[in-house]
Amino acid sequence: MKANQALYPIATMCHVLGVSTSGYHAWLRRPLSARARSDAALCERISQIHAASHGVYGTPRVHAELTETGIRVGCKRVARLLKRLGLQGVSRRRAVRTTVRSQAPGAPDLVDRQFAAEEANKLWVADITYIPTGNGFLYLAVVLDVFSRRIVGWSMATTLHKKLVLDALNMAVAVRKPRAVIHHSDHGSQYTSLAFCKRCREAGVRPSMGSVGDAYDNAMAESFFATLECELLDRQRFKTHADARSAVFAFIEGFYNPRRRHSALGHLSPAEFERRHSTPLSPGHRKPGAVLGPVKDKPSGRACGASLTGPARGAQRQRRAGTKERAPRGAEQKNSARHDKIGQRQVR
Repeated sequence: MKANQALYPIATMCHVLGVSTSGYHAWLRRPLSARARSDAALCERISQIHAASHGVYGTPRVHAELTETGIRVGCKRVARLLKRLGLQGVSRRRAVRTTVRSQAPGAPDLVDRQFAAEEANKLWVADITYIPTGNGFLYLAVVLDVFSRRIVGWSMATTLHKKLVLDALNMAVAVRKPRAVIHHSDHGSQYTSLAFCKRCREAGVRPSMGSVGDAYDNAMAESFFATLECELLDRQRFKTHADARSAVFAFIEGFYNPRRRHSALGHLSPAEFERRHSTPLSPGHRKPGAVLGPVKDKPSGRACGASLTGPARGAQRQRRAGTKERAPRGAEQKNSARHDKIGQRQVR
């Protein structure tokens, strides 16, 4: 009534609402009740707690914070006052379906929830998630190396076509050059497509798929998406697809792979973990020598820099014994004259 008294008479509104005019004016002059004063004080405190949490805390955490400071209040009252103030906590996004089950038969499960690898390029996990933008969803496909939690391949697109996962796989194969690596994913139609299976055969990749409708069969990929959501997507809003692409690229290649510390890796980044756990050369191992071009023969017939010891000398002796070399013309004449003289002496 107070908000609309400039449009309608007080008496008319009191008649419509069934209250007396004198009662309305008495209510205006009446001081606030103890409950209203308490609500006002709580609203101020709740606003401070919500701002201090960077807008993350909802009813349960605000209630716990009030209890910690000695303010006894019920959860329903906190929820009512939060709603009055127009505040709310951060919650998980509503799930969006990114896995479309295909009727094609899937690959066998070669992992069986054993997400462990003794070295790099032995086991990869892959999955797809979505990124909300002002222009609609942007889809992200990743390939993660289980050994170091490193994202070895990724791609983004505005549709869920098979090219999305093919680009991520091609990037991983080009960067890592694996041999008989296991590629584990769900039963999405992108991963069961003929084009993806053909590419796996060409690259020597062994596809593997978990059970249908079970997130635990691809838990490590889901864990990365939870990190991406918590540390990037829940803290920023993207107006365009280009903004989202730039932010995801910076997160993966500028922070996650080279710098972000993982508790499962002894608080090392994926790049640092791979550097420290790369397989060193054994003490007796020698690197292969460089391949040199053919060496020309000297005029004397001996190869430049060649040695006549060992097998080379034996080979040369064998070659001389098994072949007849042609002597110069002058030498043949001298030999013929010498034989003639010897024959004349014998006749005498």
